[in-house]
Amino acid sequence: MLQISANVSLPDSEIVFSAIRAQGAGGQNVNKVSSAMHLRFDVVNSSLPDFYKTRLLKLKDKRINKEGVVIIKAQRHRTQDKNRVEALERLQDLIKSVAIVQKKRIATKPGRSAKSKRMDEKTKRGIDKQLRRKVSGYD
Repeated sequence: MLQISANVSLPDSEIVFSAIRAQGAGGQNVNKVSSAMHLRFDVVNSSLPDFYKTRLLKLKDKRINKEGVVIIKAQRHRTQDKNRVEALERLQDLIKSVAIVQKKRIATKPGRSAKSKRMDEKTKRGIDKQLRRKVSGYD
């Protein structure tokens, strides 16, 4: 049972694991042992509330394919158990990230004093540049 929040959890039957061979360095061990884990989770046919499902399917995440299946590959550790735990944590983080509702941004405009400060700075900068020019009439 994967606990997402206080009242949302996923049964183990909805999460499918398969052991695969890990990529990268590892000596002879990498060719013999299938220590990496593939986690597959079907969002559409899951017991998640509709709120989570719609938000997950809207995500532009490369781990979610067109059919609505989340595929997570964990291969950081040398053992299957540690990789399985890491994959579950990443799935949990993905689902939790969808539950956070972003605040709507309110567009603001600069105040009167900010505008006048900006104009004063521009004027001062122009005067400084003007003073750096050659003085005409002394050639």
